[in-house]
Amino acid sequence: MNRAIKKVAILGSGIMGSRIACHFANIGVQVLLLDIAPQTLSPEEEAKGLRLEHPSVRNRIVNAAFQQTIKAKPASLYAAGFANNIKLGNFDDNLSEISSADWIMEVVVENLAIKQSLYEKVEKFRTPGTLVTSNTSGIPIHLMSEGRSADFQQHFCGTHFFNPPRYLRLFEVIPGPKTDPAILEFLLQYGETQLGKTAVLCKDTPAFIANRIGVYSMMQTMKVVEELGLTVEQVDKLTSKVVGRPKSGTFRLSDVVGLDTTVHVANNLKAALVNDESKDIFNLPVMLQRLMENKWLGDKTGQGFYKKTKDEKGKTVILSLDLNTFEYRAAERVNFETLDRSKAIDNLADRFSLLLAGKDLAGEFYRKTILEGFRYASNRIPEIADDLVKIDQAICAGFGWEMGIFETWDAIGVMQGIELMKAEGLAPATWVTEMVAAGNTTFYKVEGGKRLFYDIATKKYQAIPGAEKQINLQILKPTKTVSSNDDMHIVDLGDGILGLEFHSKMNTMGQGVLEGIQEAIATAEKDFQGLVIGNESNEAFSAGANLGMLFMFAMEQKFDDINNMIATFQETMMRVRYSGIPVVVAPHTLALGGGCEINLHADKIVAHAELYMGLVEVGVGLIPAGGGTKEMALRMGDARRAGDVELNRLQEAFMNIATARVSTSAHEAREMNYLRAQDRIVLNRNQVISEAKREALALADAGYVQKARRNDVWVEGKQGLALFKAGIQGMLMGRYISEHDALIANKLAYAICGGDLDAPQVVSETYLLDLEREAFLSLCGEKKTMDRIQSLLGGGKPLRN
Repeated sequence: MNRAIKKVAILGSGIMGSRIACHFANIGVQVLLLDIAPQTLSPEEEAKGLRLEHPSVRNRIVNAAFQQTIKAKPASLYAAGFANNIKLGNFDDNLSEISSADWIMEVVVENLAIKQSLYEKVEKFRTPGTLVTSNTSGIPIHLMSEGRSADFQQHFCGTHFFNPPRYLRLFEVIPGPKTDPAILEFLLQYGETQLGKTAVLCKDTPAFIANRIGVYSMMQTMKVVEELGLTVEQVDKLTSKVVGRPKSGTFRLSDVVGLDTTVHVANNLKAALVNDESKDIFNLPVMLQRLMENKWLGDKTGQGFYKKTKDEKGKTVILSLDLNTFEYRAAERVNFETLDRSKAIDNLADRFSLLLAGKDLAGEFYRKTILEGFRYASNRIPEIADDLVKIDQAICAGFGWEMGIFETWDAIGVMQGIELMKAEGLAPATWVTEMVAAGNTTFYKVEGGKRLFYDIATKKYQAIPGAEKQINLQILKPTKTVSSNDDMHIVDLGDGILGLEFHSKMNTMGQGVLEGIQEAIATAEKDFQGLVIGNESNEAFSAGANLGMLFMFAMEQKFDDINNMIATFQETMMRVRYSGIPVVVAPHTLALGGGCEINLHADKIVAHAELYMGLVEVGVGLIPAGGGTKEMALRMGDARRAGDVELNRLQEAFMNIATARVSTSAHEAREMNYLRAQDRIVLNRNQVISEAKREALALADAGYVQKARRNDVWVEGKQGLALFKAGIQGMLMGRYISEHDALIANKLAYAICGGDLDAPQVVSETYLLDLEREAFLSLCGEKKTMDRIQSLLGGGKPLRN
C-alpha cells in the first residue's frame, strides 16, 4: 500500500495520548494533539481576569497534560527538541485541522458513548481514506464504528500501545468487522519498521492478547500467594529476573502501573468473558479489595504493596506491606534453597527445570503458577489468537518477559511439562496432546537456518512471519560459527559479512573480547567484505572494560603491565578504525566506557534508539584511555575547522566526560557527539544487527578504502587548558568537588587539550593516545581510585553513571 504518515492527529491528551504523541514526534512525524476546551474558568484564570475565549484558557487542559508528560520520568521524548513536532489544540477550535492528517487516533476516556460521539464529529472533517484508530484497551472494536460511513469503517481498527509507549515494545492491531485487510497489513508493517514495535495482529476479544494473558498471570499469582502465605518480597523475588521477567516483580510492577489499572482490566474481563473456563480467577482477591478500599493504588498515591518513607535520619526507606496485618514493615530478606541453586545456571532456558523441581515453597509456587500458565495459554488458542507465536510475542513485548509461555514450555520439554501438569491435576488444550501424538515434540524448532513454529491450523511447522527481516545470532551460531572463545563468537552473517558477538558478563571487554576483535578483523580482511559488532543481550551492548585485571595489577604495583594492557586496548580500538574492511557497530541498551569507545572508532554506528552511552571512567577515578579522550579531542578539533566555536564545543565534550554523563537515547548520544551525522538510529531492537549488516555491505559495495592514521588533529594546548583549570579551581574552592575529583579533572583537561603546548596546533592521534594513557596510569596509583574500583568490583556491578 502506497501510504505515507506525515501527520498524526491524537484525540485525547491524557497520560497515554500525550505519550503516544511524543513517540510519533520522536520519529519525525508532525502531531496535532487535541483535548476538550474547559467549560469554566479556574480560580487562577479568574484572578488574572481571563475569559473562556482566551487561547490559554481554551487549551488549558491539553497544555497541562502535555507539560506534565514532558516533565515526567522516564522521558517520553528522545530529546527535548522533538517537542517542536507537536502542536496543541482543542476539539472546538482545532478539530477541523484533522482534515490534513494521515492518521487520526482516538485516546479518550474508556466510555463507548463518548468515543462514538467523538467519531461523529471526526467524520465531519476527516478526509476519506484517512486511517482512524482507537487506543482502547478493553472496549470491543466492533461496537465503536457502528453507524459510521463505509469508508470510515473500512479504515478503522484498534491500535493498542502499552504504557509507556516509548519503552514498551508491544503494538496490538485489532481489526473491526469491516476493516480493509490492506489497512491491517500497513499498520503491522508501520508498527514494526517506523514505530519500532513488536506488532501483533489480535482478535477482537476482551483485553486482546497481552492483557488477557498478563493480567491472568498476575491474578493467578495473587491467588497462589494467599494459598501459600508468601510475602510481598518473596513473590517479587520469585517473579523477577530469575524467571526472565522485569526486576520489579509482580507487586512492584503493580505499584508502578497503578493498582486501579489492574483492577479495571480484571473487572472488565470478569464482566465480559463468557466461555473462559477460568474466568473466576478475575474475581478480586482480598488483598486487592482492601488496597482499593484504602485507596492505596501504588506510586500514584504514595503507597500500595510498597511505601516510600524516611527514617529518623531523613534517609529514604522502602517499606513492604504485610499481607496478614495490612501494616507496613521493613523489608525482609528472601531466602529459598531453589533460588540459591539456580544462581549457578546462567542460561535462562536451562533454569526452569530446576525451579519447577524445587522441594521448597519456591518450587511449589513455580509449579502452581508456571504450569497453570501453560494450561491457560494453550486453551486461549484459537480464541484470542490463531497461533502460539502471537501469544509469546505479545506477552514478551507487552510485559517485558524474556521468554514467552510456549518458549518456556519448550525449555523444560513439552512432554515433561505435560507430566508435571498431570501431577498438579492440570491438562493442556487438546491441540497440544494431538501435536505430541503426531510426533511433534516442540512448539518451536530451527530448520534450514530458520526458526519455525508449530501451526495448529495446518498441523505443520511454519516460518515465523517477519523473521526474514532479522538476524538471530542464536540460530546462526550452531552452524555458522567461524571462531569462538569463552567471551565471544565470530559468526558468518552471510553475503560476505562477518559478525562478532560478545557474551562475557555484561559484555565487558577483557582479554577474550579484545582478542576476538583482532581475530574478527583479520578474518574479515582475508575472507569477507565487512564486519558487524553486535549482540542480542537484554542487559548491555557492553558495560565497559573488565576492571578486575587492572585492579590486580595496580594492587601489585605492576604499572608496566597496566601500561601494556591499556596500549593493547588502544591499539585494538585503532584497529577498528583503520582496518582494511568496513566495521559497523550495533550498540543498544548500555554502551559505557570501553563499550562507548569501540563505537567511537567504528566506520559507522547503527544504534538502537534506546541507547545509554557515555564515557563514564571518571566515576571510578580514571579517564577514558581506550581512545575515548583522543577521539573527542579529534572530533572537537574537526568541528573547529568547520567553523564552530571551538572552546565551547570542547568544553561540552570535557563536561560530558568529567561528569560521567550518559545519554538517555541514541538521539541524545548524537547531541553529545558520540554519534555522528552519518550514523543511523533504528527503532526496532530486533532489526539492529540486520540493518548494521546492510550498512556494512553498502560501505563495501561503495569501494571501501582503508584510511591512514591522522597526524592533523587540532588541539588547543595552554589556551584551552587555562580555561579548564580555572573552572576546576572554582569548583574546588566552592567545595562542589573534592581534591581527588579536581586531580582527575585536571588530568582529563591535559589530555583533551593536547598537553601544555604553547599555542593551538595539530598533533597526531598517537600523541594523544600517549597522553591519555599516561594520565590513566598516574591515576591508577591513586588510593582513592583503587578504593572506588574495589568497591565497584565488590558490588559486582558494571561501571555506570
